[in-house]
Amino acid sequence: MSQIHIRPAQPADLGPITEIYRDAVLHGTATYEIDPPDQEEMTRRFHAITTGGFPYIVGELDGTVIGYAYASYFRTRPAYWWTVEDSIYIAPEAKGKGLGKALLRQLVVDCTALGFRQFIAVIGDGHDNSASVRLHARAGFKHSGTIKGSGFKHGRWLDTVLMQLDMNGGSQTLPGRPPLEGSAGT
Repeated sequence: MSQIHIRPAQPADLGPITEIYRDAVLHGTATYEIDPPDQEEMTRRFHAITTGGFPYIVGELDGTVIGYAYASYFRTRPAYWWTVEDSIYIAPEAKGKGLGKALLRQLVVDCTALGFRQFIAVIGDGHDNSASVRLHARAGFKHSGTIKGSGFKHGRWLDTVLMQLDMNGGSQTLPGRPPLEGSAGT
């Protein structure tokens, strides 16, 4: 039986990454983007994240990219420099097979190693039964709030759920140097 392999994303992965995200934009409610970006825009986003020092990873099965995830600043102002947000997208045919769990686990490991203190999940169309809320809860994220009716997509209002995971002592101790100091705009 084939196993899922998690590895750092490479520029050569941007074709499948673009297609996975395109499907999420057109058919899903996890992202509130309405028009799918083209590969050129996805390449720009990829380079902005990776040159900033953040993890950007893919999951592949038999050499085919079937999902991807990355972390980036929750907000770019300096007081937020210890806080990251995750994004995880899975190809339709790969959903429900444990890839999201593997990608999230690796992001937590990577962001902990970088020295971040808080991990935030901003979950579009969040509700108690959504796959992303369940995924993050199983990974130890705690519900931090719900923003009711914050998005409108596919003819309905969507709630956004915020979830949070403490890392490296969270807010219980002083943080020291920002993990990626200076990599964000203000």
